Amino acid sequence: MKTRTPLRIPPNMSSIREKQVQFCDQESDEAYQTFEHDRASRLYSGGGDNRAEPLGRTSSYTRRETRLAALNKQEDDTSPRDYKKMYEDALAENDKLKSRLDDSKQELTKIRTQLDKVTQKQDRIYERSTVLESEKREKQALEKRVTDMEEELKVLTELKSDNQRLKDENGALIRVISKLSK
Repeated sequence: MKTRTPLRIPPNMSSIREKQVQFCDQESDEAYQTFEHDRASRLYSGGGDNRAEPLGRTSSYTRRETRLAALNKQEDDTSPRDYKKMYEDALAENDKLKSRLDDSKQELTKIRTQLDKVTQKQDRIYERSTVLESEKREKQALEKRVTDMEEELKVLTELKSDNQRLKDENGALIRVISKLSK
């Protein structure tokens, strides 16, 4: 039985992966796509029975080592200027986002003041409508009272006229009784 040597992953492999994912400039995008392509080809290269093709398995190891060496070379090729450019780009993006945030905050305060003004206006309108409603109720109550008083006045004049008529009739009856008693 053939002994298998364990796969050695360079210690800086994870840092390469992180760098490739973190930065989105053109060079790191290409490196990331290459890395993903290599990863996909690694998955498809070992698709058969491992025991049936021992030579194919070792060749996949050599291809893998070649790819890892190419990735290490890409890491060595990156210069500090790229990182400086990426840092400056990130700072510029942060400044842009900060200015957008400030603009949004200013717009929010403007909208809040407008909302407060509208709310105060609605409160005043509500208060006015409440006052108008109470004035309407008072007016209706006064109108009802006036109509009731007018009705009472009509009844009072009728009663006065009835009272006067009864007095006149009473006087006439008294005269008739006094003539009859003579």
